[in-house]
Amino acid sequence: MTDLPRFFCADAARRRGDPLAGTAPFGLVWVLIEYPGGWPPNGFDGLDLEPGVKALVFAAAQSVKARILLIRRHGRRTLGGPRRWAVLRYAGSGAHRQQWGTWTRDEELAGIVAALAAPGEPGLPPVVLVCAHGLHDTCCAVRGRPAARALSQVHPELVWESTHVGGDRFAANVVALPDGVYYGGLDAATAVTTVEEHLADRIHANHLRGYTDLVPAQQVAVTAALHHFGPAGRHVWTVTATTRLDDHWHVHLTGRPPRPATLDVEVHSHRTPPRQLTCRGLARSSTVVYEATSLRWS
Repeated sequence: MTDLPRFFCADAARRRGDPLAGTAPFGLVWVLIEYPGGWPPNGFDGLDLEPGVKALVFAAAQSVKARILLIRRHGRRTLGGPRRWAVLRYAGSGAHRQQWGTWTRDEELAGIVAALAAPGEPGLPPVVLVCAHGLHDTCCAVRGRPAARALSQVHPELVWESTHVGGDRFAANVVALPDGVYYGGLDAATAVTTVEEHLADRIHANHLRGYTDLVPAQQVAVTAALHHFGPAGRHVWTVTATTRLDDHWHVHLTGRPPRPATLDVEVHSHRTPPRQLTCRGLARSSTVVYEATSLRWS
């Protein structure tokens, strides 16, 4: 009997040509917890922490719809010494805010609760996350770790490996925070060039999954604008109105010079046939794909 070839979800997504645009999960607040040891498949939920503190942090994060991610520096597995935590917030004005702390004992993670209730500090350097959560999905390790290694060599103070960020089949996935920008389909070389451009406030349509403050149809509209008019800063295009009729969306954008003052994008959505979307999940699932069908500007 011949063994079947091993299934890799990112390889399958590339063969199918799964579109990246419109696949960034919504989010405005993130909690990062440095944990250099082994990550459970379910991340923070699976950590063996003091139950009371763990429940307190989870409830506080849930109250503001914050996502909790475990982070670590690439290649470093030292368990001793203080570890870092952070609360990152996206602001539409671009004045993003962060608050950082350290912990050695579980009880010190309670500082996250106070940080979630505080405004945070503006003007801090961005954070670049690379999903490398191999126990969650094989492709996150196979594709994520080389990207994390390459990025860490260039930006060692900005780059962290992280637990699952969503979209296993788009590995390697990179998330720029608090900007809330998702990139996917990267390798070591394209991860470096993509992040370099991002840090220069030039976001390209290639490899862009979307902005986390927008819904999928809006993400696709912005990506279409970047495709047509070229790379632009995070806040050059603003969604000012969105209407929907069944599976058709009309998204109105305003642009900053030299881009058009107004741009109207028609977006169509459709559902795919059921497919295996992750390495470990054998069940087949259908997804909704959004595509820009026309652009009009003035």
